[in-house]
Amino acid sequence: MIKTLHISNYALIDNIDITLHHGLNILTGETGAGKSIILGALSLLLGGRCDTKAVRNPQVKSVIEATFSTDGYLSFERFCQANEIDWDSDAIILRREIAPNGRSRAFINDCSVNLSLLQDAALQLVDIHSQHQNLLLASPPYQLRVIDSLAGNASRLEFFDSAYNGYRHAVRRYKQERRAMEQAKDDEEFLRFQYKRLKDANLKAGEVEELEHERELLVNMADVKSSLALVASNLSDGDENVDQLLKQTIDESERLCDLVEDADSLTERLRTLRVELQDIAETFAGYDRSLAGDPDRLDEVEERLNLLYDLLRRQKVESVEELIAVRDDMKKRLNSIDIGDETLLELELAAKRAKKEALEIAAEISKERHVEAERFAKVLKERAVPLGMKNLQVEITVRDTELSSTGIDHVEFLFAFNKNQPLLPVGNTASGGEISRLMLCIKSIVADKMQLPSIIFDEVDTGVSGDVADKMGELMRQIAGNIQVIAITHLPQVASKGQTHYKVFKEDTENSTVTRIKQLDSDERVRELAMMLSGSSVNEAAIANARELLRLTNNDSNLF
Repeated sequence: MIKTLHISNYALIDNIDITLHHGLNILTGETGAGKSIILGALSLLLGGRCDTKAVRNPQVKSVIEATFSTDGYLSFERFCQANEIDWDSDAIILRREIAPNGRSRAFINDCSVNLSLLQDAALQLVDIHSQHQNLLLASPPYQLRVIDSLAGNASRLEFFDSAYNGYRHAVRRYKQERRAMEQAKDDEEFLRFQYKRLKDANLKAGEVEELEHERELLVNMADVKSSLALVASNLSDGDENVDQLLKQTIDESERLCDLVEDADSLTERLRTLRVELQDIAETFAGYDRSLAGDPDRLDEVEERLNLLYDLLRRQKVESVEELIAVRDDMKKRLNSIDIGDETLLELELAAKRAKKEALEIAAEISKERHVEAERFAKVLKERAVPLGMKNLQVEITVRDTELSSTGIDHVEFLFAFNKNQPLLPVGNTASGGEISRLMLCIKSIVADKMQLPSIIFDEVDTGVSGDVADKMGELMRQIAGNIQVIAITHLPQVASKGQTHYKVFKEDTENSTVTRIKQLDSDERVRELAMMLSGSSVNEAAIANARELLRLTNNDSNLF
C-alpha cells in the first residue's frame, strides 16, 4: 500500500506530505480545491506525460515521491532483481523529478530508471481508476483475467503456459527441419557432386605444404644435384677429400702419442670426427640417390596441387584441414537427407503430442471458466442491481477458439441495462456512470482473488446519490478490507464509509494561493460531512445528520 506521498512545486502545490493508511482513505474538498492536481501528480509516477506549465516555481524542480509498503508485493523483489534495482525490504520508493526545462528523471529505490520501467513498476503498485479508464472493462484480456482469477486457474495456467511453449517450440523445430530438408533436397544433386569430389580427393592434413616443398625441390633439381655432387667430392669421393686428409691427420697424430701430452685424447677426438664426417657424407649420398627417381614426378606434384588449389578456391577455405571439415559436414547433410523423412515424422509426432498435452490442460481450464462465467454473471448482477441498475442483465459467454497462448476460449462480457434490450458488449450499450458502477462491482468481487495493487477511485460515484451512493460506498469499504483504497468523492454517503478522511483545500499565502491537505480528526470530519450534506451553511441539523451518518456506518465507533 501507499504509505506516504510527497509533492512539491507542482501546480498549486508548493509542498505537501500525506501519510496514508490501510483500509478506505477518503479525499474530499470543494471543486477546484486541488484534488485533481494531487491525482495528476500521482499519475506522473505511472509514466504520465509531464507539462512544464505544471512546474510552480520555474527556478526549482518539481518532485513527486511515493513510498509503498513491501507487504503483499513479493513479486516486486523479483522485478527489482531482474532490472538491477536495489531492493529494500522495508519500503519501495518511486520518484519523478521534473526540471523547469521540461526534462524529467525517474527513480525506483533511488536507482535511476527510464520512464517505461517506472511505469511497469507503478502499475504493480497502484491502480488509478476513473471514468476515463473504464474502457478496461471492454478489454477481452481483462475479462479473461477476471474469470481466471475467480476460477482459481493460476496454477493450471502455469502448467498450460509451460505446455503451450513446449508445443510452440516443437512446431518451430518441425518447420525449421522441414525448410532445411526442402532446401537440402533442392541442393542434393550438387551437394552429392561436391562431396564425391572431396571424398575422391583423399585429402590429407598438411598435404599442400608438403607438395609445395617437394615442387620447389624438383624445380631446382639440377642445381641441387650439382651441389650434392660437389659435397660428396669434397667429403669423400674426390681425389683429395676431407675424409682422406682427416685419415692422414689421424695417422700423424698417433705417432705423437708417446711424445706429446694429451695426444691420445686428441687423436680419439679426431677418430670421432671422422666417423661423424662419414655419416654426413652418407646422408648426402642418400639424398642424391633419392633424387634420382621418376622424372615425371614434377608433373604429378603440379597436378595434385592444382586439384587442391581448385578445391580450396571453390569451397572458399584456406587449408586442407578446413576442406576435410567441409567434406565431413557434407556427409552429415547427406545422411540427414537420407533419413530426413524419418526425422521429420518424429518431429511432427512430437509436435502433435505437445499440442495434445496443451489441449488437455486448456480443456481443464475451459471447464473451470464455463462454471465460473455462469456464477460470476449471477454475482455481478446481484452486486450491480442495488446500484441503480434494476433492469441489468448479465451474460458471460465462453466460446471455443483455436489453441492460443490463453487457451481455447474467447470470453466476452455482455450486458443489457434496459428492458427488451439485446445483450451487447459493454462498450456498445452502457453509459460512463453505468460502466463505473460495473467496474466497482467487479473489483469488489475480485479484490480478494486477484493480486490488485492499491486502488484510487477518482469520483466514480459521479451521477449517483441517495441509497445508490450508500451502496457504492459500502462496496468501496468492502474492497478496502483486502487492499488499500483511496476514494476521491463529493458524496457524504461515500465519505462516511472511510476509516481515514482527508480534506483538500486552498489557502491564501502572502504571495499566492496554494493547495493544502489535512487529515481530519473526529470533530473536523463531522463538520466536513455536514458541509457536504447541507452546502456552505453548517447548522446543528446538518451536524446531527453527519453524526448519524457516521454512526450508521461505524456502529462500533468510539467517536460519539
